Amino acid sequence: MEVSTAIPPDRNAERFDHPWLEALVTALDDRLRLRIGVFEYSRNPACLFRIQIVTSADDVALSDGVTVHAGDRVVNLHVWNEQFPRFLRHRPTLAWARRVDRAFDISLRELSDYLAARPDLGDVVAICGNMGFSPAARSKQLARYVGRFGFERVAAPRAASLRQHMHLFGENILISMMVLARNAAALRADTLRRDRTLVFMSRWTLQRRYGSARERAA
Repeated sequence: MEVSTAIPPDRNAERFDHPWLEALVTALDDRLRLRIGVFEYSRNPACLFRIQIVTSADDVALSDGVTVHAGDRVVNLHVWNEQFPRFLRHRPTLAWARRVDRAFDISLRELSDYLAARPDLGDVVAICGNMGFSPAARSKQLARYVGRFGFERVAAPRAASLRQHMHLFGENILISMMVLARNAAALRADTLRRDRTLVFMSRWTLQRRYGSARERAA
C-alpha cells in the first residue's frame, strides 16, 4: 500500500498574528539560510524540514551499530517554519498532532528519496537535528516523540563555550520572533531559555524505515 503524500489544507488556521513582524523575520531567516547553506529538498507542501550538509565534529555511536566519525558528512535538519502546522483555535489539538505526525513521516520519506537521487551525497552517513525546547522536561518529551520516527538522543560531547552560548541565545531570540509572528498561541514565557536536544538517525535506518522498496533492498 502506498502512503499518500498530500495533507489537506489547514482551513481552520488563522492568518499570521503579526504580518509586519512575519515579513521582517522571513527576510532575516532567508538571509541567514543563504549564508549557512540551508536549502529545501522537497516541494511537498507537507514537508516540515529544510536541510544543511555539514560535517560531524565528533564521533557518535548509534544504537543500530552505525558510528558517525568526526569529519563524516551528515544532514542537519532545520524546521521549515512556514510549513509547520499552526495551532488550531489557539491551542494544540488531537487533529493538529495527527497532522504533524503525518507531515513528519512524509518529510522523512521525501528526504530518503532525495538522498537516493543524489549520488554526490552518497557519503552522507546520518541525519541529525539540534532541537530547542523549553523547559528541559519538555526536551525529554520531544526526544521521546522523535524517537518514534527513528531518531535517538545523543549527549552533547563537550561543554559549550561562551561564544556558543551567545550563539544559542541569539537563535532563541530568532525562534521567539518566528513563533510570535506565525503562531503566537505557542509562545511561552520561558522561550528564551530553550534547552537543546541533539538527535541522530543513521542513513541506514532512514533508508530501512522510509526508503522505497528498491532502496530497502539495496
